[in-house]
Amino acid sequence: MTTTPDLQAPTRTASTTTRVVVTGIGVTAPNGLGTDAYWAATRAGTSGIGPIRRFDASGYPARLAGEVPGFVAEDHLPGRLLPQTDHMTRLALVAADWALADAGVTPEDWAPFDMGVVTASSAGGFEFGQRELQALWSKGGQYVSAYQSFAWFYAVNTGQISIRHGMRGPSGVVVSDQAGGLDALAQGRRQIRKGVPLIVSGGVDGSLCPWGHVAQLAGGRLSTSDDPARGYLPFDPAAAGHVPGEGGALLILEDAASARSRGARVYGEIAGYAATFDPPAGTGRPPGLQRAIRLALADAGTAPGDVDVVFADAAAVPHLDRAESDALAEVFGPAGVPVTAPKTMTGRLLSGAASLDVAAALLAIRDGVIPPTVHVTPDPAHRLDLVTGAARPAPLDTALVLARGHGGFNSALVVRRSTG
Repeated sequence: MTTTPDLQAPTRTASTTTRVVVTGIGVTAPNGLGTDAYWAATRAGTSGIGPIRRFDASGYPARLAGEVPGFVAEDHLPGRLLPQTDHMTRLALVAADWALADAGVTPEDWAPFDMGVVTASSAGGFEFGQRELQALWSKGGQYVSAYQSFAWFYAVNTGQISIRHGMRGPSGVVVSDQAGGLDALAQGRRQIRKGVPLIVSGGVDGSLCPWGHVAQLAGGRLSTSDDPARGYLPFDPAAAGHVPGEGGALLILEDAASARSRGARVYGEIAGYAATFDPPAGTGRPPGLQRAIRLALADAGTAPGDVDVVFADAAAVPHLDRAESDALAEVFGPAGVPVTAPKTMTGRLLSGAASLDVAAALLAIRDGVIPPTVHVTPDPAHRLDLVTGAARPAPLDTALVLARGHGGFNSALVVRRSTG
């Protein structure tokens, strides 16, 4: 869609019935740099988890991670951006570039207020903030420097992407840990339904630095295994925490009618979404994941029997795995729907994880194949039809993606094949 740039923000008309579709995907992942490389590796069950190389982790109890391979920022970004960005931001900028190119979008041809950016961030600590804190410690810097580093991590991806591409429409950042990627896509869908033609949305994360690693260790959920094949085993009797990772996916969201009018290729529709929050421990009230699933299905107008595959949150913490498998059994019946966790090949990418699962779900629908959960021998007590070993061919029209964030966040998002 080519439009004339306008210096004034247009008046929008909200509609809750506008169909929102995905027209572009940009991926930077530990098992593949770029969407095609990631998807080929994921279908093949190829893991990107290995020993941490971004810093010396030998003195830490957790020494495995999923690191994006072969990423050289200078090959993808102009030199002027490098001094003002860190590794995470560079990954996000490149993912945004690739998503826009995949969608056939040239931002210069669009009105600035017709494009917005909504991304997710986590609260783990980033390389940029670590550099600021190191400057404080070593040079006696001002307190404001630390404050600025914290403010920066909330807005960096959104701000850098919008500035780079001249996007002056609605923008924002959501912070809900691992659930953030779904929450950002839901906020992007809201903006499309308010009349914004295009939103760049999703999450790309990168906390693989000493500060970020210590922040994750404090949560008590990192695996301490040194074996990449045994480090992250959701729904397995040997589950003992997850492996962290970096990367994620950014998606281009558009009004279905607008996308159709410009002849865009459509991966699928963001059909339903819901979020809930777990009650405080000790209250006796049930976790909120099951309710999030049912609300997301209702939002999509989809019955449980219409869901062809679930992309699980897959915490690899025994009581959290049990809560998720119980929720799935309650909604779909025991082993009632195929379940997969391709993040076993990447690690949990914080705010980048869920949007990467959405990208995988859309590609799975496109190709009619469910990617595997690697290295896992599922515990029968979970009553799951977990896809393990190799990819499973299957006709797919509707997928459910689940994500949970530390502290009680639950999000569920339904994507389905676009019908035109």
